[in-house]
Amino acid sequence: MSRLSNAKTFVEECAAEMGKVTWPDRDQLRNATWVVIAFTMLISAIIWIMDTVSRLAIADFIMGIFTS
Repeated sequence: MSRLSNAKTFVEECAAEMGKVTWPDRDQLRNATWVVIAFTMLISAIIWIMDTVSRLAIADFIMGIFTS
């Protein structure tokens, strides 16, 4: 098979598979978007808290070593 026929077969198979996809409706998409936004905010807050605590702990530790 030539590259051109391979590419044509690939595109045809992709189109057939895309026809089998069950796409979400507007409400499902909105709910999924809110879940992603909430999860992103939660993980961001956790990382911020961990960063702040570790920064303060390390700064206090290092300052405790080098000060009298």
